Amino acid sequence: MQAAPVFLDTDATVDKVCALIREAAENGARLVAFPEVFVAGYPYWNWVMNPVEGSPWFEKLCRSAIEIPGPEVRKIAQAAARHRINVVVGVNERSRLGVGTLYNTLVTISDDGRILGRHRKLVPTWAEKLTWAPGDASALRVHDTSIGPLGSLACGENTNTLARFSLLSQGELVHVASYIALPVAPPDYDMAEAIRLRAAAHSFEGKVFTVVSCSTVSEEIIQALSDTHPKAREMLERRSSAFSGILGPDGRVIGAPLIDDEGIVYAEIDLSRCIQPRQMHDITGHYNRFDIFDLRVNRKALASARFLDSEPAWIDELNAGGAAVGEASEMEKSE
Repeated sequence: MQAAPVFLDTDATVDKVCALIREAAENGARLVAFPEVFVAGYPYWNWVMNPVEGSPWFEKLCRSAIEIPGPEVRKIAQAAARHRINVVVGVNERSRLGVGTLYNTLVTISDDGRILGRHRKLVPTWAEKLTWAPGDASALRVHDTSIGPLGSLACGENTNTLARFSLLSQGELVHVASYIALPVAPPDYDMAEAIRLRAAAHSFEGKVFTVVSCSTVSEEIIQALSDTHPKAREMLERRSSAFSGILGPDGRVIGAPLIDDEGIVYAEIDLSRCIQPRQMHDITGHYNRFDIFDLRVNRKALASARFLDSEPAWIDELNAGGAAVGEASEMEKSE
């Protein structure tokens, strides 16, 4: 899927997701991939404004972010089940324990409507550090689906060799790479070509299929940011900033990709094509030296605090109306 969200309008964007799920399924698709943080928008203000100017936009993004689980993901999962299609969709996830803590999250949903994974982008890229907290590796996993072993990474993570190898080592055969169009990259940087190159590298190195889904920059987004920053239009209208397509195990694009324009790319994949190329290079098997290299991945979920105590005894006395509650309480405080 190559499309733009309804900018910072969560409910409308979820409705668009469900409509596109239906369209893709009716055209025979068994997997549909949506762009990075499609629900409900990317923080372009980080690139076109200074942090002080962009701060009010951060609050708007927080208010439009979703919690997982929650009604928005539930609605998308119901659409996936109704149309019997696997879905990978990017969302702005808000922490349940912090109204200002956001994650760049990929949600993977099976064709029977089960949430298989919630992967939070490990490292926000460059200006994105003004918006998102870093994720952990608890969901750096490959999921068993009806279309094969499925993994996913968000945007710049597809440049992280160790993150990609972690998925390949779990038997990944289908990889979803979600991106956003980034017209504000350096002048000599072709974003569309950079996306294709990264996808080709993963497909060729891992002998897997890569499904690339990239967002587009709509007139709605440009106009919204232009209202507060006059140079936004000039910075966001640059072409060759979005690439979506499907690449095979040889690194070549299957069919016709999309550059910049909104639409859906379709392709048929045959997982048996992942076998023969591995006779030459199987980097998670015979074409490696695990007696030399040792990759360890910490998949423990990270938390802001770990509470190891139980309720102190004076709580029971307090609830029971004990006479020595005050003394016990002060004793606890002093200890």
